[in-house]
Amino acid sequence: MAGSVNKVILIGNLGKDPEVRYLENGSRVANFSIATSELYTDKNTQQKVENTDWHDIVVWRGLAEVVEKYLKKGCKVYIEGKLKKRSWQDKEGVTRYTTEVIADELTILTWPEKASDSTQKHPYDSTGTPSAPSKVDSIIKNDNNDLPF
Repeated sequence: MAGSVNKVILIGNLGKDPEVRYLENGSRVANFSIATSELYTDKNTQQKVENTDWHDIVVWRGLAEVVEKYLKKGCKVYIEGKLKKRSWQDKEGVTRYTTEVIADELTILTWPEKASDSTQKHPYDSTGTPSAPSKVDSIIKNDNNDLPF
């Protein structure tokens, strides 16, 4: 195999406000979790069942600044990035593992109530500057709570 691909695309809602830290070298990093849900019909009961998964997201530098300024619990976001698995030692010396999405693109799909003025209605790219409408715009316009893929 000549190459490989590590690409993640998610649309979901923040479960709580992002946590932002500043490293010793001045870099900014933001962490937050988003929930994605799928709806299906149980074959036995014919009842609708919603299955929710949580995804840990990490963003750096300019994108972390956008997250710090604009994202709040409940915001709907579009994320593109890559999966990264890391490990650490807990207080008892046990090795723990986590898998995170390192985001390099983020589009805010719904704004928090306080951010309703017209200067904040633009999606932002990984540099923290306004970008052109993203490819999810058509998904949002046709959103009937069922993703087209």
